Amino acid sequence: MKWLTEEEQATWRAFLDATTLLEDHLDRQLQRDAGIPHMYYALLSTLSETPDRQLRMTELAERTKITRSRLSHAVARLEGNGWLRRESCASDRRGQVCVLTDAGYEELVRTAPGHVTAVRTAIFDRLTPEQTAALGQISRIIADGLHEPHGSDVPWLR
Repeated sequence: MKWLTEEEQATWRAFLDATTLLEDHLDRQLQRDAGIPHMYYALLSTLSETPDRQLRMTELAERTKITRSRLSHAVARLEGNGWLRRESCASDRRGQVCVLTDAGYEELVRTAPGHVTAVRTAIFDRLTPEQTAALGQISRIIADGLHEPHGSDVPWLR
């Protein structure tokens, strides 16, 4: 086994601190402004960017990297708010489609400016343009290395 060097260990811990603090920062902002965690906002945002503001539940889980059970719970909560609804899939009777309602879209539009401000102040206002480009490149390299092909045995794709 090859252990982390001191520099790698310091980088790893800084990365963990930054990602944990960032997720907490975004959760607090969204709880305050919309009463939902960041993961729920990601569902609304993802659906808002799709044709007809809808996706099959399996594809929504894949895109947001959420397990089916967590997705089902989140969708039920957002359905209770009137922001999402589930419909039967026209092409597969066993499948379900998740639809962003007009009320959900309006909530997203209302909440988005505060969320963008939270992201900007937490990340981009602190970085130079060169650091922003490097962060994007590094993040894509890490994500690409961890991404599993469609249909794999990754838990969030089951």
